[in-house]
Amino acid sequence: MLKIKKAEFVTSVGSNGIYPQKNLAEIAMVGRSNVGKSSLINSLCNMNKLAKTSQKPGKTRLINFFLINGEFHLVDLPGYGFANAPKSEKEKWGELMESYLSSGRVSHIYMLIDIRHEPTLDDKQMFKYILYYAIPYTLIATKADKLARSKRRSAANACAKALGAPPYAIAYSTETGDGREELLERLEAIVYRDNSLDEESGG
Repeated sequence: MLKIKKAEFVTSVGSNGIYPQKNLAEIAMVGRSNVGKSSLINSLCNMNKLAKTSQKPGKTRLINFFLINGEFHLVDLPGYGFANAPKSEKEKWGELMESYLSSGRVSHIYMLIDIRHEPTLDDKQMFKYILYYAIPYTLIATKADKLARSKRRSAANACAKALGAPPYAIAYSTETGDGREELLERLEAIVYRDNSLDEESGG
């Protein structure tokens, strides 16, 4: 299983679209505001303050790159579906995210959905984007500790099915670490497959 020994913030990217040089795998985190993307990054890396978290939705407004083990990037994207944001702000976020998703840079997407609720219309729209751009993905049902342990797997799979995906999602809790090992194993497979392909192609 992958062991994360070093994690560091690299840069934030806004509408200028100046990304880091693309020579490593990029695993992007997407999900609605306050679903727990930043908390998931912190949990995976065992660093409480690596990615900034907030109780207020809409905190992440830029695309934030984190370098992990010097080998790949985790990328924290702005949350969508934040009702109180001005329309102009929502449009900027939408353009920023679509520009990144369509860039061909994304190796894999971790799409986060709240295990306690049906996927929203915004969730379904994001999933359509992922399919449209043919980006490999893993569904993660967050806040799993809010449900009884016996109900977590079935609830996670039901969320995936309601989204329109095959009925499987990893139930994850940043509070207890449940699901972390499975996600790290998935991450290891993604990263080393992607980086080996880059080396073979001279990338």
